Amino acid sequence: MRAPAPVPAPFHQPAPGPAAAGSADWGRQGEWTWRGLRCHWRELGQPHHPPLVLVHGFAAGSGHWRHNAPALAAAGWRVFALDLIGFGASSQPGLQVGRALDNRLWARQLQGFLEQVVQGPAVLVGHSLGGLVVLSCAVFFPAWVRAVVAAPLPDPALVSGVGTAPRRRRPWRRRLKRWLVILLCRLLPLELLVPLIARSPLLDLGIQSAYATAVLGDQDLHRLIARPARRPTAVRSLRAMSIAMALRPHGATAPALLARLGQPLLLVWGRRDQLVPLRVAQQAQRLRGDLPLEVVEHCGHCPHDERPEAFNALVLGWLRPFGGIGA
Repeated sequence: MRAPAPVPAPFHQPAPGPAAAGSADWGRQGEWTWRGLRCHWRELGQPHHPPLVLVHGFAAGSGHWRHNAPALAAAGWRVFALDLIGFGASSQPGLQVGRALDNRLWARQLQGFLEQVVQGPAVLVGHSLGGLVVLSCAVFFPAWVRAVVAAPLPDPALVSGVGTAPRRRRPWRRRLKRWLVILLCRLLPLELLVPLIARSPLLDLGIQSAYATAVLGDQDLHRLIARPARRPTAVRSLRAMSIAMALRPHGATAPALLARLGQPLLLVWGRRDQLVPLRVAQQAQRLRGDLPLEVVEHCGHCPHDERPEAFNALVLGWLRPFGGIGA
């Protein structure tokens, strides 16, 4: 399938600046308005090179690709990175009728970015939640996606309901579940918890849980996680996405998406990932026996940031048929 012709859209791009190697402030940065929401993005590489879009994980932002974007650009890719709605420097909306803040909305945001900013199909690389988002985009908008890397691919449905068809619940059960989820998320004292965590050593402990090696002294990493969490709109956005992700239909879960995927997909996992253990990857392979899996040794949930040299090498090797200098 050929992608539809790009639709021009106004966006603001500041004057290009040099990328700081290994810094979370890498690349040329810009803002793009999508459905009235501000979206922050970055770019690195030559305009004539094939596009590759990086999508961050939960609580992070485009700066988390600090150790990957320069290497990917040097290998012949035009590298973009997008802050998902609710994260990074993008808008943090709250609950709104008709706009569920889940992987379906983020997939639509990513497709809009491909159409209006990148202006063509691209390879998508996602970390954690970003892995679910790029998989969703590939399934819902296949004409815009050439190949997908999920590093890793988290979804409770891969553990609880792998290989099973969804059970049809009676309408009153669905309404009860929705009411209970909304009630629980509204009762949680997020207005107290989020600022407490974001401005205390608890945040560093949370970050460390995603890494197998010590990162407590990495101030750049601390800032890129802390800044979005300290914004006054962070709490309402977290509550909105918690409700939406809990109430997703079966068609938006990883098992259903994997069954529909037509593009090549590479799974990347850290051997010592404690947040999304390696057995989740094995469950995904039970659904799709053709999925290649690369395991990065001596690292946890963030292989792209903890072992960037190994991550970059294996991703570039897998992507060689899709473009880049070494193709």
